[in-house]
Order: sequence, then C-alpha cells, then structure tokens
Amino acid sequence: MESDEPLLSARVHRPSDLLRLVLGLLGIALVLTIANFAHGTTAGLEQDIDKGTAEAPDLLISLTGLASSIAVLLVPVAFAIERLIKRDGLRIADGVLAAVLAHGASLAVDLWVAQAAPDSIRDALTKAITPQDATTPVHSYLAPVIAYMTAVGMARRPRWRVVLWGVLLLNAFAVLVPGYTTAFSIAVTILIGWSIAYGTLYAVGTPNVRPTGQTLLAGLRRVGFKPVGALRVEEASDADKRDHNDRGRRYRVTLEDGGPLDVTVVDREQQAQGFFYRVWRRLALRGITQRRSLQSLRQALEQEALLAYAAISAGANAPRLIATSELGPDAVMLVYEHLPGRSLDALADEEISDELMRTAWQQVEALQSRRIAHRRLVGDALLVDRSGAVYLTDLRGGEIAAGDLILRMDVAQLLTTLGLRVGAERAVAAAVDVLGPDAVADSLPLLQPIALSRSTRTTLRHLAKERAEREREAVIEASRANKETKAREARARGEAAHGAEAAGGRAHRKSLRAEKNAEKKAIDEALEEAREEDLLAQIRHQVLRVRPQAPIEPARLERIRPRTLVSFIAGTLAAYFLLTQLSQVPVDVVLDANWAWVGGAVAFSTLTYVCAAMSLLGFVPEKVSWWRTVQAQIAGSFVKLVAPAAVGGVALNARFLQRAGVRPGHAVASVGASQLFGLGSHITLLLLFGYITGTEHTPTLSPSRAVIAGLLTAAVLALIVTAVPALRRFVSNRVRSLFAGVVPRMLDVVQRPQKLLTGVLGMLLLTLAFVMCLDACVRAFGHETSYANLAVVFLTANALGSAAPTPGGLGAVEAALIAALIAFGVPKEVATPAVLLFRLMTLWLPVLPGWLSFTHLTRKGAL
Repeated sequence: MESDEPLLSARVHRPSDLLRLVLGLLGIALVLTIANFAHGTTAGLEQDIDKGTAEAPDLLISLTGLASSIAVLLVPVAFAIERLIKRDGLRIADGVLAAVLAHGASLAVDLWVAQAAPDSIRDALTKAITPQDATTPVHSYLAPVIAYMTAVGMARRPRWRVVLWGVLLLNAFAVLVPGYTTAFSIAVTILIGWSIAYGTLYAVGTPNVRPTGQTLLAGLRRVGFKPVGALRVEEASDADKRDHNDRGRRYRVTLEDGGPLDVTVVDREQQAQGFFYRVWRRLALRGITQRRSLQSLRQALEQEALLAYAAISAGANAPRLIATSELGPDAVMLVYEHLPGRSLDALADEEISDELMRTAWQQVEALQSRRIAHRRLVGDALLVDRSGAVYLTDLRGGEIAAGDLILRMDVAQLLTTLGLRVGAERAVAAAVDVLGPDAVADSLPLLQPIALSRSTRTTLRHLAKERAEREREAVIEASRANKETKAREARARGEAAHGAEAAGGRAHRKSLRAEKNAEKKAIDEALEEAREEDLLAQIRHQVLRVRPQAPIEPARLERIRPRTLVSFIAGTLAAYFLLTQLSQVPVDVVLDANWAWVGGAVAFSTLTYVCAAMSLLGFVPEKVSWWRTVQAQIAGSFVKLVAPAAVGGVALNARFLQRAGVRPGHAVASVGASQLFGLGSHITLLLLFGYITGTEHTPTLSPSRAVIAGLLTAAVLALIVTAVPALRRFVSNRVRSLFAGVVPRMLDVVQRPQKLLTGVLGMLLLTLAFVMCLDACVRAFGHETSYANLAVVFLTANALGSAAPTPGGLGAVEAALIAALIAFGVPKEVATPAVLLFRLMTLWLPVLPGWLSFTHLTRKGAL
C-alpha cells in the first residue's frame, strides 16, 4: 500500500465514556437523595414488593437463584473466551481492572453506609435478617460482574446484550423475591458497576481499533474491487479541523482495472470527536435539528448514503456512491466514484468567476427544490473540476425534508463563504441571479455568526481583529500628524509667540483648549474614515439595495445563552452559600434583633449604589445617563457572584461606559482613574482611622501598635518588591496595564472641577454609607462601638475581599469582619450575626434587583 499514514495511538479516550461516567454518578446521587428524603415512599415500595413476591413458589425461587448463580459465573467467562479466540485480550484486561475497582468501590460504600450514612439511606439499602444482622448495601459480587461485562464491550454486541440483561434481571429476581436485598440496593449496585466501568475506560483508554490501510484494502476486495494501493488524502488545516473533525479519513484508491476511487473511512473514535460541541449546539440552538451526538456507525453510514442518493436524484452534482461496507465492528467505509478537481479553497481569488458562483448556486437550488439541506457549504465542500462544473461534497451532515430555517441557513452560509473570497457585492449578485431576490432576502435573519460554521466564525473573528488594528493605526497616525503640525506651527511662531503668551495667559489657555478640541476632532474623523463594515453588514447592505423591504432583524436561534447558564450557576451558588451562612445563626438571636436598626441598614445599603454612581460619573467627562449609571451599579451586585469583586465591577463599568457612547480607550481609562483614586482614598482613610483608633483611648496623640505594625509590614513588603527584579517587573507591568491611559484621563477630569468634586464626594460617601450600614447591623443586636473602629474594620475587610479570588470575597470578608470586630471588643455572640446581617444587606439581598437590572440593561443594549 502506498501511504505515508501516521501511526495510530494504541489507546484513545472517548468523550462518550466520560459522559456515561458523569451520568452514572448523577444516577447514584439521585437514588441516594430519593432514599434520604422520601423515606415514606421507599418504605411503601418495599412493602409493595414484599406483598407481590410473597406468593412466589419456593421451587421457582430456588431454581432462579441456582440459574442466576451459574449465569453470573459462566457468561463473563464465555465472553472472555470468545474475545481471546479473536485475539482481543486487551479488552479482557480492561474488564478485570474495572471489576477490581468496582469491588473496592462496593466495599467502600458498604463501609460508609454502615458507619456514617443517614439512617434513612441505611434503611433503604439494607434489610434486617436478624436483630443483629442485615443485608449488605451493595452486592459486592454483582457490581464487579457488571463492571467487567460493561468494560469488555458486551453491551455493544446485540446478542451478548440480550444475555447481559437476562443475567441482570434473573439475578435481581433471585435476590429481591426472597428478601435478600432492596430495590434501591440493586439500583445502586448496577450504577456503581456501570460508572466504574466507564470511568476505567476513560482513564486508561480503550484499545484503538481504527482500521489501517491494509484493512481498507481487504475490505475493498470483499466488495468486489481489485485495489492496487491506497494513499491517505491530506488532512484539513488546523484552522478547519475543528469544523469537520468527525468526517472520517479519506483515501485515494487505485484499481487494477479501472479509474481511482475516493474512500471515506469512519470509525468510532473519529465519530466521537467534537462530541461535546455537538451536545452544546443541540442544547443551545432552537429550531435546528442537530445530528445525533451518539449516532451509531450504521446510522452514520445509512444517513450519508441516503443523502448521496437523494442529492443526485434532485439533479445536483454530487459524488456517486458505489459501495458501502463495514470494516469490523468499529468502522465503516463509503466508496465514491473519483471526481478530479480542486476545492473552492484551493482556487485563487481571481479564478472564482461570476459564472462559477452561479454554477454553485444552481447546485444549491437543486438541493433546496427537494428540501435537502447541506448544512456545511464551506470552501472545501465545493469541488470544481476542469470544465468549471461544481460538485457538492461532504453531505454527511445534511438533512432530508429540511425546514425553511435550515434551508435559509444554507443560503446565508454560502453567501458568507463566497463573500469572504470575492466580496459582498459579487456574492450577492450571483445568488440573486439564480435564487431570485426574495429567497436571498429571506436569509438575512439567519446571517449571524452563530448560524455559520465554526471555520467561518473563526475567519470572521480574525478579520474583525485586523479591522480593529487598522482603525487603531489610523487613530495613532492622525494623532502623530496633528502633533507634528502643532510642533511646526510652534517653531514658526518663535519668540513672538512666547511674548504673546506672557501678555495674555487667559487667551493662551483658550488657544490650547481649542487646539485640544481640534486634535480630538481630527482623531474622530480619522477613526470614522478608517472604520469598515464587517462582511455580514456588507452582505445585508447589498441585499437591501435589491430588496429594501427585506427583514433584517436577526432570528432568535439561541435557546440557552452562555450568559444565562452563568446566571443560573451563580444563582445556585448564591443560594447555597446564603443558606450555609444563615444556618450558623440561632433563630432566637435573629428574633431578638432591633428591627428599626435593620431598616436603617437597608437604607444605608441602598444609598451605596447612588454613591457608587457618583464616584464613577465624576471621572467621566462625557455625558452619561445618571439613572442608567445607578442601574449599572445595582447590576454589579449580581456580577459579584460571578467574578471576584476586583474584576467583575471593573469589567461591568467599562462595558457600560462603552455602550453609553464613551470610546473604549476612554471608558477603560475612566474606570481605571476611578479605581486609582479609590485605592488612594482607601489607603488614606485606613491610615487616618487607624491612627484615630490608637489615640481615642489614650491622652497622647501616638498611634496604636497595630497601625505601627501595619506600616512597618507595608514598608518591608515595598522594599522586597523593589529589591527583587522579577517582583519589580511583575508589579510594574500589572500596574502599567491596569492604569494605562489613566493619567491623561485624570488631566481631562481636573479641567472640570465640578466633575472631580462629584467623584471625590462619591468615594467618601460610599465608604461612609458602608460604615453606617455596618454600625446599624451591630446596633441591631444591642451593641455599640466607635465609628473609627467600624471604619477600620470595614476598610480592612474590604481590602481582603478585593484580593480574594472568590466571588464577592465570600469567606474572606466574613472572616475578616468577625475577627476585626472581636478584636475591637465586640462579643462573638454579636459579631457573627451582625456580620451576616451586614453581608445579607450588601451582598445577598441586592442579588435579585441586580439580576433584574442586569437583564434590563442587557435587553436595552446598555451592557
């Protein structure tokens, strides 16, 4: 065989095995949950089973027990012998390993149920035989057998699958009827064996049974061909592999008595690639029929054969399928008539003529006339022969009797594919010539990235980055040219200009302000000139020129958005942590709280969002809606549960300002300026109140020892960072990247004293509102302490919360607040509920309003 085919790995890790392991573990958790919380139901189920089996004849029970005991021993041995005869000893080794691990897991579960499990679970999994003895929770002999038979692959062979289920049912009947076990015990046993088997297969990998080239030649001989050699066709490029990594391996086969053949080999490992992506697409997209993620090889073969015959029957040019066959139990092959030619991707841009594009659209029109969707009209799926005829290849992912949505998606995909090569105008013109303006216009709602192939989306993202880089370079060039012009004008004025400046300082300041406005206008004009529409927008524009009334509103294709999934996870975590913390507070302590001070805490917590909006708008010279800014700060209370406190708020505010019309660089700089000033005020206030706490109980003005220790510690850390080059570079790079552009932005704000005053006042009021909220929470439980102490407590805990990687500073803030309050003399019985009340007011209660604000602003396009 002529081939430079790479060596195949001995073992592969299948995603489907991992998925089955997860499903098995979830099944075990579900059974134990039902046993724990539905004790009455489990007891009733056991009583029903006992009543139903009480009338069973003793002879039947004895014969069933004997047969099940023999079957449990003989069936695994028989299958092992059959595998050894076929020289498949690796599967037997995998089965033995899985059986050993399943036995160990069974013993571990037995030990846990006997010593640590709740009584309800113990009652559901065991049955009393004598007052002192009970049955085992897990059948330690059955779980290894199930693990063994699953790991060796009995379930994938129809005849052995019947035998497997027969043994399981026979054994369950034999132990359940006499009262030797419970239904929940059998369910847990089966799930443990099943989970251990697939966990073992995923961990060690399954033997790679992908057919080699020699196996392919032997398979071709069995279906009547006389092959001489087979050459592996070149793999797809790295950019396209993810888009069609389940298409199979392709070979060019030469025959003794005929032309060459194109053979596609699809095996189980190749088919499993992209599994999780297909599952996500199936869950996330609405109205789109995805190919089954767990499709069998025979189903894949039948689907591709059906589509090949259907495409030719519809009058489209497609490779003619002339033979199909299985290559063992884990691979199939499809033999096509060879079509000489090159793919569209292999053609140069100048070779793609208007006639060639019209020919491609005619093939698509032929498919759509019979309601056949291709589902992947990218460049390598269009084959062009020497005469200019276009053939549609790679029909495996297509669909018969497709709906209008899928058919229009094909039109949108081919428009984008051709537009990337020849431009939007020519691509749309060719489509309109063949399909007509109405059919092309109907595809506009589907002209969105999520409806396109993965490789096309990757190309569009790459082009978007290049377009943004060109815009950035245009702005930099305009700024540089403007500075050079001003420098030449300054040199031309010479000494006379300096004299005029000394004589009229106010006029000179106005002149500088006018020059700055002129520079900003020049940069905006350069940015507007450099700004380009993306390809999808260009295609829409061209279609609207033909059909101005065409619908352009994108169709809602996403059933589940990543943002929705993150919101659900964050809400679940929030509920879990809230219930965990509230369970630590005695109910009587909560009932004795002063509810007037609780109301005050709510008011001060609400005030913090107004102060946060002031502190942000004070560093934004542009005009931004006040109410929208307050809503954005409320939405930040929800974002805290998704990202650490120091990250989520910064990202949300920067995004909000960009959506409000502030340029991206200025938006990031404004948020950075706010953060920089907040950091400075935080440190200043911490030192000030720390000094006050050291002097309020002493006649002198000497600071407390804690403040001195803190200052010395900070000085030592600063010296270490300065002395170590690696740390110095790390800190400087982080600070430079975080506050890039902040200094020019601060200069803009300084020129507007009213804005600066708003920002400074907002920062101070924000800290004051939090301190007052904490004071109200402490007073609600009957204790008082000085405001200086509370300020130090809050500022210290807030700093730790910002540095903590947990969402909202969970854990770190609570521990710091409680420890600091106790250190300042607040009893533990008061500090713990007061801190939890404070976190309830500032973190947990705002979650629902934050989610509502986040959703509202997102729908309005403000986030």
